[in-house]
Amino acid sequence: MPQHSREVAFIGAGNMGEALIQGLVDSGRAADRLAIADTRPERVEALQGRFPGLGAGSPEELAGDTGILVLAVKPQTLPEVAPTLRDAVASGDPLVVSVAAGVTTARLGEWLGPQARIVRAMPNTPALVGAGVTGLFAGPGVGEEDRRAATALMEAVGRALWVEDEELMHAVTATSGSGPAYVFLIIEAMQAAAEELGLPAQTARELTLGTLAGATRLAANSPEDAAELRRRVTSPGGTTEQALNTLEQGDLRGLLRRAMQAAAARSEELGRG
Repeated sequence: MPQHSREVAFIGAGNMGEALIQGLVDSGRAADRLAIADTRPERVEALQGRFPGLGAGSPEELAGDTGILVLAVKPQTLPEVAPTLRDAVASGDPLVVSVAAGVTTARLGEWLGPQARIVRAMPNTPALVGAGVTGLFAGPGVGEEDRRAATALMEAVGRALWVEDEELMHAVTATSGSGPAYVFLIIEAMQAAAEELGLPAQTARELTLGTLAGATRLAANSPEDAAELRRRVTSPGGTTEQALNTLEQGDLRGLLRRAMQAAAARSEELGRG
């Protein structure tokens, strides 16, 4: 096993790369054991200013000298970037963790080489505040030590859950990867409706955010499932029943189902390129 100067290196300095660096530093990793590569020099400089000691270099340099290589670029960019790393991955033998939606371990293996140990990860944007949830899948050749390393990486920004069938990563993408946007849309809609009912904007915002945060916390900590919690809030003939009847008549369940099916289908399309 090669000796590496760095524990984790990131190809791509977007929000997810930044969130993971922040999480790793907050959990005790030294910034000088981390490094980043990006096509935008100003972005790299900004992160180095925020995390003193953070290393930088070309993608090829980092791929050949790190224990974990995180591919944090857009899936449309990977066909250009990944093949250029093939020789460096072969010599440096890092564990490769890809956060690109839809791109399979098989395709990554075609670009990076058959010896590459690849983990697919689907984190989400709450990772920016340490509250993310990540779905993980281990490709061929990924051992238990690799799994532990990938788990520790993603638990630096929240929770990490493994799936054993790669096809399920499309469902993970549709559920947790894209899921925060569904919640943000609900926040927008609830806040706007509250303002239309006469509440001041700040009051509407705080009531909306507090309600969603509290309901989520209650659901997470209750032994009852969401359906039972909903029933307990819904008094016959009351205000909640009227609201829920309106949502059911508008086919809220069907809309969510179709939205998630569309997200999963797009994940499959991205995987096919």
